Amino acid sequence: MLFFIVFLLFSALILRLGIVQIVYGDDFKREIERTEDITVNNPVPRGKMFDRNGKVIVDNIPEKAITYTKYQGTSQQDMIEVATLLAKYIDKDDEEVRERDMKDYWILTDEERAKEKITEAEWDQYREKELTDKEIYNLQLKRITEEDLLEVEEDKEILAIFREFNKGYALTPQIVKKGVTDKEFAFVSENLEQLPGVDTTTDWKRDYVFKNTLRTIIGNISEEGLPSEQLDYYLSRGYSRNDRVGSSYIEQQYEDVLHGKKAKIKNITDKAGNVLDTEVISEGERGKDLVLTIDMDLQLAVEKIIEEEMLAAKKDPRTALLDRAFVVLMDPYTGEILTMAGKQIGKDEDGKQVMNDYSRGTFTSSYNVGSAIKGATVLAGFNTGAITPGTRIHDTPVVIANSNPKGSWKQGLGTLNDIDALKVSSNVYMFHTAIRMANGIYRPGQPLPFDSSAFDTMRNYFGQFGLGVRTGIDLPNEMVGFKGMDRSIPGLLMDLSIGQYDTYTPMQLVQYVSAIANGGYRIQPRMVKEIREPVMKNDEIGPVIQEIEPNVLNKIDAEPGWLERVQEGFRRVMQEPNGTAAGKFRGKPYSPAGKTGTAQAQYDGPVKFTGEKPGVMNLSLVGYAPHDNPEIAMAVMVPWAYYNEGPSINNNIGSRVFDTYFELKKKRNEEQADPQGPEHEVENIDEAQEGQEDRITEEALSSE
Repeated sequence: MLFFIVFLLFSALILRLGIVQIVYGDDFKREIERTEDITVNNPVPRGKMFDRNGKVIVDNIPEKAITYTKYQGTSQQDMIEVATLLAKYIDKDDEEVRERDMKDYWILTDEERAKEKITEAEWDQYREKELTDKEIYNLQLKRITEEDLLEVEEDKEILAIFREFNKGYALTPQIVKKGVTDKEFAFVSENLEQLPGVDTTTDWKRDYVFKNTLRTIIGNISEEGLPSEQLDYYLSRGYSRNDRVGSSYIEQQYEDVLHGKKAKIKNITDKAGNVLDTEVISEGERGKDLVLTIDMDLQLAVEKIIEEEMLAAKKDPRTALLDRAFVVLMDPYTGEILTMAGKQIGKDEDGKQVMNDYSRGTFTSSYNVGSAIKGATVLAGFNTGAITPGTRIHDTPVVIANSNPKGSWKQGLGTLNDIDALKVSSNVYMFHTAIRMANGIYRPGQPLPFDSSAFDTMRNYFGQFGLGVRTGIDLPNEMVGFKGMDRSIPGLLMDLSIGQYDTYTPMQLVQYVSAIANGGYRIQPRMVKEIREPVMKNDEIGPVIQEIEPNVLNKIDAEPGWLERVQEGFRRVMQEPNGTAAGKFRGKPYSPAGKTGTAQAQYDGPVKFTGEKPGVMNLSLVGYAPHDNPEIAMAVMVPWAYYNEGPSINNNIGSRVFDTYFELKKKRNEEQADPQGPEHEVENIDEAQEGQEDRITEEALSSE
């Protein structure tokens, strides 16, 4: 019976083995050989930036790097062993290692002593599930002493490498060190078999060809992966957590264009997570290139002018608080920014005076600009019926009860019409325009009742020019300026009419004067001219993908002839005797037009004062040229130029900038001339300017 039972059992076993092998054999074989496909994205270099003439502004330069790829199933102990060996071949900066990193490392490398940090009673609570894993770990962290951490001190370099290992994600290479020396690169390359997961590669970094020029506008890229405040935004768009992205200004604004198309790699792994094979699904492509509207030759020349004029002005003791100046040059018909220059005097680490780039201040900082905005005031007066073309007003100080007299910068200006009021910069003319807009009846020495809604009326009209509103420039963090809040005092309305109440940015000023120059169209300023395909050769620009078209934001509400009167007033400012800018601009061959501005302001800069802040003068200048066929518009802003009186640095800068623009234009026209003869001459800049008005097309106007 026993033998028979054993026979039956063996027969059943043989039958079962047969079923497993014959019936299910292929299934089990497939299960054993089963693999998993995991696709990862490898980053590519960002797109370049060029100026309007094809000069490289921002490039990528290769640099040797060491990476670590974390495979599935790799333990923390395995990673520590690799980090320990890698530390023998490279030097790794350990400044970013924190105390918490050191405690985590101590627990990992000395588990027995870490367990001893927990009492038996606490372990009993843990076994009874009264304490969680996290609570036990936090108790261990809390009880690590300074003496314990001293043991880790000598391993800080290993810890720094291990810390980089942990930043990576499964099967995604994580950069451990950039800027690797040739010696380090060779040592690691020779020992890759002993360093699982480690590899040597070529990474890239941004190269700013013109150093500090436009650095505050170009922006930066994140070096520690995606910014935490925008993590979900980027992850939803297919980014990896350790991708570098634009973190400010142009780099941020055009991230989608500059980021490029990442390479897709398929890793084939077995059940244990071991990589059996890799397959390239798609090759990566460097980010698309940006052609900026900036003319770098002109930009550099303007920056030099600003620096020279500021340093010359600083020799005057009355300019002690002067520390910055701005210039913006824009095509008044297309909105293309040719120059966005800002300089700020600062100190380096040794306390020496330096000139820092502050180009972003052209649209992120605002100031009282003074009389430069009087063209908008005159047009607001026309629009509301407060004055009409040719209205004459006698320039004598305005005296309101219980207030100080308010007059023009100079006595004896006489009786003026609107054009000459602009020419000689009459404050009184603007005061009476504002009073009439507010339905006030002025009687010298008497109270002045007025309609405070005139503040909104004037500001709304100013907004049509871009004053006090966003210009729409294609950069983040644009400032709109500050509006005065007190609407109960008629004198403040008069201050608003001469640019001494609300604050405006230099970018708003150039948009405002461009609208006057081009016949009443507010054009959106822009920094990017074209988007182009990337090409391999460093000295070439790829084909155009997209050309950014001019965008008309609105047309100024003005009847025919109104703008012509303001344009004539601006022409006289610069070209006729007694014009406030004639001393620097009269007789210039390019026939300029514009308006000066001087604003009494309260200093609000970086210098600290224990008592009341001193009064200062802000200087401004807006202009365009030639006056009868404008091709360039300009705004100059010099805050806190001097205390009460001082050098006219705004006019000095403005005249030199216009001179430089037209000299550079002439030089380029000569260079473009075909040496074979005039019949083969290429179209020059003058010819390109003809018919500029046609660039404001019906299609552009429909964007209103």
